[in-house]
Amino acid sequence: MRSAQVKPISYLKSHAASIASDIADSGEPLLITQNGEARLVVMDVHAYERQQETLALLKLLALGQRDIDAGRVRDAEDVFADLAKEDAA
Repeated sequence: MRSAQVKPISYLKSHAASIASDIADSGEPLLITQNGEARLVVMDVHAYERQQETLALLKLLALGQRDIDAGRVRDAEDVFADLAKEDAA
């Protein structure tokens, strides 16, 4: 995690409101530990949504690369010709 703050779970329990405010203001996630081990990441909902959108785009790119590697491709000229036929119909 880039520049995430790290706090123990006891801090989360006793400072939830201020944590929510700080994360909303900074946009930086908070890493919560339990017994010295990373357990949770608390993050702003907008940052979470952006992360999910980024992951969805990366998945689409990976699927596209898989199609290319498997030879499931068409020339752009053929695709545009088919689209033009559909528009004319």
